[in-house]
Amino acid sequence: MRVGTREFGGYMAQAVGARRAARRLPDVAAPGVADARQLPDEEFAGAWSAIVMPAGTKSRLLRTAVASAHLRAAVPFDALPLHGVLLLAGPPGVGKTTVARGLADRVSRTVVDTSPWLFIEVDPHGLASSSLGRSQRAVDQLFGTLLDEHASAGPMIVLLDEVETLFTDRTALSMEANPIDVHRAVDAALVGLDRLARRHPNVLIIATTNFKEAIDPALASRADWIFEVPLPDRTARRTILEHTAAAVAAAFPDAAGLLEPDVLDRAADLATGLDGRQLRKAVAAACAVRREAQGDPGRVSGEDLLTALGELGGRS
Repeated sequence: MRVGTREFGGYMAQAVGARRAARRLPDVAAPGVADARQLPDEEFAGAWSAIVMPAGTKSRLLRTAVASAHLRAAVPFDALPLHGVLLLAGPPGVGKTTVARGLADRVSRTVVDTSPWLFIEVDPHGLASSSLGRSQRAVDQLFGTLLDEHASAGPMIVLLDEVETLFTDRTALSMEANPIDVHRAVDAALVGLDRLARRHPNVLIIATTNFKEAIDPALASRADWIFEVPLPDRTARRTILEHTAAAVAAAFPDAAGLLEPDVLDRAADLATGLDGRQLRKAVAAACAVRREAQGDPGRVSGEDLLTALGELGGRS
């Protein structure tokens, strides 16, 4: 593996040919597979650009993932037991899934391999089954066959979204309310994760969770890094509001009043405690504040945005 020019200087030109090669993709109809694509990916690149986090957070995430790739490729697992698991934890709406997809794209552009990177997004809900034993078999099939097979062909990034669904804290489960199959599925997932880590140092797993306390401690102990994704600070709130307002004004030029600096400053102050999703939706809600505007985004005003944020803040 080599490091590309954009972040660290080096070998980007030598990787162009390798990245144009084609990787075989898994069937997205397979149990537990939500998405599969070759990296780099322009959609994911756009996600990385659009997500707003406190200063330095995204670059730190990228450096962490890159360091993991190089360490795992060079240092034996028994000497440095890295599982290649990066856990993003935080409340809903802060952009964990968007960050994970964007990070996958950035890693593929930074860490160069002889084969292009593959991205697989796992849907843990797709592995669940009400039939005894089937969840465990589905997990075994996913980790032991599908992921193992594709990791053998080249570097791979796996997104485990809402990972608490798959790696549920077994100590918190009631054996009366939860079938033994849940316990067996968690066991199978942990075994599969360990097997991937030992056999394939070219695999990075990015997991997200809204409920860190619901994750089995055995997974938390395997995570190499745990990042708490925070609610946006004032600077981030203003940037998110400005980005969204600019997009609305580009489509409806008469909405340019949303971009007045004083409006954005006051809006960022009003929006304390709101997540990124709520901030963007507040701009849409502003278009419906005044009855006389009749829902026309071209007639929205800065005061409408402040009113919408005030209402949203009162409900949060």
